[in-house]
Amino acid sequence: MVADPPKGNPKELAAAEPTENGVMSLVPIEDPGAAEGSCCGSRDQVRRCLRANLLVLLTVVAVVTGVALGLGISGFGGAAALGPARLAAFAFPGELLLRLLRMIILPLVVCSLIGGAASLDPSALGRLGAWALLFFLVTTLLASALGVGLGLALQPGAAVNASVGVTGALEETCIKDTQDSFLDLVRNIFPSNLVSAAFRSVSPRGCPEGNHFLTPSIPHPKVPVGKEVESMNILGLVVFAIVFGVALRKLGPEGELLINFFNSFNDATMVLVSWIMWYAPVGILFLVASKIVEMEDVGTLFARLGKYILCCLLGHAIHGLLVLPLIYFLFTRKNPYRFLWGIITPLATAFGTSSSSATLPLMMKSVEERNGVSKHISRFILPIGATVNMDGAALFQCVAAVFIAQLNQQSLDFVKVITILVTATASSVGAAGIPAGGVLTLAIILEAVSLPVRDISWILAVDWLVDRSCTVLNVEGDAFAAGLLQHYVDRTQSQSSVPELIQVKSETPLDPLPVPTEEGNPLLKRCPGPAGDADTYEKESVM
Repeated sequence: MVADPPKGNPKELAAAEPTENGVMSLVPIEDPGAAEGSCCGSRDQVRRCLRANLLVLLTVVAVVTGVALGLGISGFGGAAALGPARLAAFAFPGELLLRLLRMIILPLVVCSLIGGAASLDPSALGRLGAWALLFFLVTTLLASALGVGLGLALQPGAAVNASVGVTGALEETCIKDTQDSFLDLVRNIFPSNLVSAAFRSVSPRGCPEGNHFLTPSIPHPKVPVGKEVESMNILGLVVFAIVFGVALRKLGPEGELLINFFNSFNDATMVLVSWIMWYAPVGILFLVASKIVEMEDVGTLFARLGKYILCCLLGHAIHGLLVLPLIYFLFTRKNPYRFLWGIITPLATAFGTSSSSATLPLMMKSVEERNGVSKHISRFILPIGATVNMDGAALFQCVAAVFIAQLNQQSLDFVKVITILVTATASSVGAAGIPAGGVLTLAIILEAVSLPVRDISWILAVDWLVDRSCTVLNVEGDAFAAGLLQHYVDRTQSQSSVPELIQVKSETPLDPLPVPTEEGNPLLKRCPGPAGDADTYEKESVM
């Protein structure tokens, strides 16, 4: 009888060699590449990791390359050396990315909110909305408090001479009363025409007709009450979409056809978003580079306002890397930085576009595919967060208010500090999700604490950089809100299943199950019990 040869990899077996009994056997040999097996495995893992995170790496490289390219061109003369025509051509790839993202905003916001609101029952919708608004309110208050604290501690405006003008700064600001701002906010919530809300909104600026800014030294008439300007009214569309989704759910089976239509429309929109994402690194590179090239004297600007910029960026870093991850960890007991790694691409896009609304499509796709947030939660919460959650804007506005107070050598007592906190939290809700949206509402805070509005020109000088950091923090807060609500929904569903199991277990003795009939066994015979009861019997072996 011949023994079978040992099974294994034929590459690991040498030629047959005779043993002491004369039986031929295969002797394994050492593979020269076996020592490199772990290295090859690690190479495969690195290759798979790079392939899975290729878009993230390309986006980060695009941001770094854009900064380096912008600084390099600025060193050789900047915008003056390029000329208007070449500068427009240089910035065109970034402009194209902004146009693509803005094109997706309207169908994405409307369809996602209608589908998300229709997929939730009214009680769950109310709970999720309440928890989301509570999270947004608490984080905005924390951001405002952090901004005031850093401003008072670092004193960014103490070393700046208010008499020195800002070179290249935009010396035009916008004045608006606090009452008018909140009335316009309510007007935008209830648009008079749903179609016009897609491209027009009630002016949040109070500026003269035909001009978006006004010079403080020259009096100008304000926009009349109810005057609309060219800007998408996202807040009104969000409110209408939520109410319309709830109404479709109330219809029951009659509304399912329209709900399926909006869900299919949203899925098709997300496919378009996935295509746009691969163009995002190119657009971000030229967006960042062109914005740096447009600045006339970056070095002088940083020398004068470096402490203010440091204060804003430090506050955004503390809030985004410590406060928000800590809140997420305390409630979910999960690694928040792994969650952050999943949204690196939309964060880099937010830095490049400086628009929360333009980043919304990429953020939806990232939290759903990389962080495990369900569609009905992300498509309901993220559009609301892009409209009302402005942690970065609130922090920056508080720092700017303290900076301007120190610039004019005005002390801030406890009442003024509380006024800044409350006003910044409230006005950040009305800040548009567009570039420089936070600066437009900064005048509300300055007027509330009797600070000169003309000094907003200092803020506008470096807003191109600070506003990008604000946008990154805003969209990060939206993503963490979606992750926290997903954890809340999962925990609620797991807890709601426990009482049902307990109830079933307690009711089991009240309704006993019938005794199953035993299969026949030829080795056993049934004998009636002593009372002759047919149901009671004993088993007796026939053996």
